[in-house]
Amino acid sequence: MSIDDQRTPDRWGRAGGAGNAPFRALYKRWFRVEWEGLEHVPRHGGALLVSNHAGVMPVDGGIITLGMEDELGRPVYSLAHHGFWRFPFIGTLLAGTGAVVGHPDNAHRLLTEDKSLVLVFPEGGKGPVKPPRERYRLQRFGRGGFIETAMRAGVPIVPIAMMGTEDTTPTVATFRVAGNDVPLSLNTLLLGPLLGPFAPFPAKIRAQVLEPVHFEEPPGRDHYPRSLLMDHAEVIRGQLQSALSGMLRSRESVVRG
Repeated sequence: MSIDDQRTPDRWGRAGGAGNAPFRALYKRWFRVEWEGLEHVPRHGGALLVSNHAGVMPVDGGIITLGMEDELGRPVYSLAHHGFWRFPFIGTLLAGTGAVVGHPDNAHRLLTEDKSLVLVFPEGGKGPVKPPRERYRLQRFGRGGFIETAMRAGVPIVPIAMMGTEDTTPTVATFRVAGNDVPLSLNTLLLGPLLGPFAPFPAKIRAQVLEPVHFEEPPGRDHYPRSLLMDHAEVIRGQLQSALSGMLRSRESVVRG
């Protein structure tokens, strides 16, 4: 039985993942996704997928999930903010696509008991709301919690650099509202506030999978030094930024040439 044929939800509520017909049409024809480096994704066992996160209405999670399912036949579970589950309908809908409440215990069970691929965006909410001048510049990775998750579970981290996602809902300005950064996308300017946020522009999206990062620290510890976690996080952030910068230069040279 293929992933798309799965109808009975698993213990996380997932049934069929992101492999639905509407999103697959966007994936193949609207975004024209191309993958590079898929050989770096483990074919068995748990692994933590880490990627840049951008776009006013990010499509990167769905693209990575569907890509892993279609190309490798492996389901992906993405860690999402618990606030989505305050609304039962939205929480159920997200769970059906493979989203799980972003808690360390959930991540650990998925990685160790289920031996699954788990997707996390270390930039969190900072990526989608960054100003236009920070385009394709990775934001801070927090305090290295994702590193601790991988170390404790004894699994590798697989970085994935996404190029083109910021072009689907490009930010033209950001405003400070009630202490929070609120982005304004070109889509909203052209199509209005009701349709714009949900109408991504067509864009050529490239996904480059980097070599897995393995850790020497023994798994299962209750505590890992914070400085160690942050150092590892900065190394992975640097690797992703280097890959993004390289893809951006390559794309700009093609446009100029």
